[in-house]
Amino acid sequence: MTVGPPAGRHAGADPATRPTRLFACTPSRLAAFDCPRRYRFTYLDRPPPPKGPPWAHNTVGNAVHLALARWWSLPRESRTPDEGERLVEREWSQQGFKDDAMSQRHRDLAARWVRDYLDGIDPDAEPVGVERTVAFPTGQLAVSGRIDRVDERDGELVVVDYKTGRRGVSADEARGSQALALYVLAARRVFRRPCRRVELHHVPSGEVAACEHTDGSLARHLARAEATAQDIVAATDTLAAGADADEVFPARPGPVCSWCDFRAHCPQGAAASTEITPWAGLAELG
Repeated sequence: MTVGPPAGRHAGADPATRPTRLFACTPSRLAAFDCPRRYRFTYLDRPPPPKGPPWAHNTVGNAVHLALARWWSLPRESRTPDEGERLVEREWSQQGFKDDAMSQRHRDLAARWVRDYLDGIDPDAEPVGVERTVAFPTGQLAVSGRIDRVDERDGELVVVDYKTGRRGVSADEARGSQALALYVLAARRVFRRPCRRVELHHVPSGEVAACEHTDGSLARHLARAEATAQDIVAATDTLAAGADADEVFPARPGPVCSWCDFRAHCPQGAAASTEITPWAGLAELG
């Protein structure tokens, strides 16, 4: 297995003359470094190790996100909760389920979630952006990503992120999300408008968890993102200089390894976790 070139540095160049290059990243790329080995498998090894089978809960989440995005592109008269339900059915995939019967049950459940969620949405309240790609630079980073929805309320922008997991959402989760904080900064840059508020919309329950960021909280999230990027660049440069890949990008094993796409290629992660089925993450039927 080979690895890609160093990220953000020019190996072998004189540091005094080495040109500055921003570290290009998305929030998910930064988050992947929570386990350095997973980061290496995802972004550096070429070819990457084969992933495990697709997860059924990802199929559900993808269908819900696509349906909610497509709904806003419909003519105004077609933006009904029932049409949202039909969009889930059109966007559905069979991946990850034990059998067709399980797939159909969860398709029907997800369609009901979307219908009920849209029953509380004003179809005339046009978002500023839907599935909007945004980007902004810092002194060290070139951050990009895609926001589920950007609303305008009372003259300010609101970053909205859809969730479809088994558990609900909390204000602490909204406050602690580095991705949402970076999206606030990106929205300010792209739209040139004030933005402080982030919201997690739990589609299955209709629950909304929110946080109003301050300049201080955004600065802390950005500083943490830049520190992570520095660690990634240092590890990647060390690897390119000939260091052992498993030492420079070690595994951080634990129970969460059950959900890792690369569990089969990581002895430490496999030993620290239990093998689960691709449909283990599905919400309870209700």
